[in-house]
Amino acid sequence: MNVSIQRFTKNKPAQLSAISKKTFYDTFTGTCTEEDMQWFLEKYFNEESLFKELDNENFFCYAAIINNEVAGFIKFKESSTDFTIPTHLKSIELKSLYVDEPYHGKGVAQQLMTCILQHAKDFAYQLIYLSVWEYNFKAQTFYKKFGFEDSGHQNNFPIGNTPQTDLWYWKKL
Repeated sequence: MNVSIQRFTKNKPAQLSAISKKTFYDTFTGTCTEEDMQWFLEKYFNEESLFKELDNENFFCYAAIINNEVAGFIKFKESSTDFTIPTHLKSIELKSLYVDEPYHGKGVAQQLMTCILQHAKDFAYQLIYLSVWEYNFKAQTFYKKFGFEDSGHQNNFPIGNTPQTDLWYWKKL
């Protein structure tokens, strides 16, 4: 299967919105009320919000393209204030990595992960960190295969009024 990794540009917020909503819904459906889910999708994955991200030169979003379709995406940016990190390390946060269900198990997630790892190497980052839902064991296993470790830190990540907890993982480079 031929996968092309391409940077999302600011003229593609509708495409990013569609894949973001679909993959987030598929991942978290049944973990919250439908009302909370719809609120979350509209608040965080609307085209205006995504355009702002795509218009920021320090925010990176890449799509995995298969047969002219977006099969998945990855978003990352230089260190944020969401997580207390060792301040002496140049850090980058992996914000999102999602693959559409028909492409699970086809190497798409690995190619997207390779994208951030290469970016981190090219720009001399010393730490990559991310948050992952405490019950997403499949994702946790995936990150561990790439050398990420549970940092022991957690954060609240509610979907609307439904409480959720994420674990902070990190990988020193």
